Amino acid sequence: MGEAELRYVALGDSQTEGVGDGDDVVGLRGFADRLAEGLAAHRPGVRYANLAVRGRLAGQVRAEQLAPALALRPGLATVVAGVNDVLRPRFDADEVAGHLEAMFAALTAQGARVATVTFPDIAMITPVARPLGPRVVALNERIREAADRHGVAVAECAGHPVVTDRRLWAADRLHAAPLGHERIAAALADALGLPGSDGTWTLPLPGGPVAVPTGWRMAVDEARWVASFLGPWLGRRLRGRSSGDGRTAKRPQLLPVPRPDPVG
Repeated sequence: MGEAELRYVALGDSQTEGVGDGDDVVGLRGFADRLAEGLAAHRPGVRYANLAVRGRLAGQVRAEQLAPALALRPGLATVVAGVNDVLRPRFDADEVAGHLEAMFAALTAQGARVATVTFPDIAMITPVARPLGPRVVALNERIREAADRHGVAVAECAGHPVVTDRRLWAADRLHAAPLGHERIAAALADALGLPGSDGTWTLPLPGGPVAVPTGWRMAVDEARWVASFLGPWLGRRLRGRSSGDGRTAKRPQLLPVPRPDPVG
């Protein structure tokens, strides 16, 4: 593949789609868009497709997005999925990781450079979700193992205190805010060793960490979150619905990436 022909394809769920970074009126940006823009800043001719759809489980990402991704013959691909599985009552870390590994294997076998991420401790972001912590740990372990078997780059978003800073998260605490998407893109660029990347994405945000409510204030804060976000999410699950129902990929074809203004 020639220097001017880099093809980047992003596979995944709502985080890859960009939920939390923009909205459905003005449009979503997200870490994959930001990574593509970073690529375009250092080399011409980058083309980028984003096949992600919110609400998708890892098995759905594999079933719906892998074949279209392979057809686009990417030189670079990101595969980020599994959090929606963690949130389901029935969770099998081996099954979820198996879907991710199948995508790693197929994409790398075709010659693509592939990158993925590990996930932060959800209890540090949403204390009421503490019972899900062991699931995230188990999934991260399997992601690392599968990635190692296929030469996939891993952005270690688990383990760095900054990733649980609430300023990196949207109000729903399930999706990254614009600053969070910016850090994920920087983490992936660092894992891939892209020009201009380094480990500064792991540094704390200026001003020190935001104080997290404690005691009765935490209880009130968590109750509001459950009523505003978790309750509606559970309601959709009980009705057999998903936030991604009726949605398709926002960028199903490879399109040129405008090189970002170095001043703006």
